[in-house]
Amino acid sequence: MFPNAKGSEQLSILATFDPISQAAATVNTGWVSVANFHSFLAVVQTGVMGASATLDAKVQQAQDNTGTGVKDITAKSIAQIVKASGDNKQALINFRPEDLDNASGFAYVRLSLTVGTAASVVAATLLGINARYASAEIFNQAAVVQAI
Repeated sequence: MFPNAKGSEQLSILATFDPISQAAATVNTGWVSVANFHSFLAVVQTGVMGASATLDAKVQQAQDNTGTGVKDITAKSIAQIVKASGDNKQALINFRPEDLDNASGFAYVRLSLTVGTAASVVAATLLGINARYASAEIFNQAAVVQAI
């Protein structure tokens, strides 16, 4: 679309789960507004999963940045990853602002990961793609310290 644009000008790191051995639990990113991007991509990664462990991931929506009315976005969850075939795998969830319940005022999203049974090494990144009004770089989370 823009052959001279840098990747860092077209996508932004909005939220992350940095690589960690996550105990069996559900963890969520903070809420992110969908107003600034045309599309989004959640990248979910596994390392070595615990014995009989499972991993579920989904994108949820809310009406504000405090999570009012939180609910899942329809068809924006991965098929469960299981230990037997799930070490060192990746899964992608693509979505757009139009996938939200806009008629009911939903305008914020978060990524939710659920590790089941046993601690597992996981990581995830929520990316904003094709910023609407400016270079995507200005929307990076504070943990992004360089874009070369």
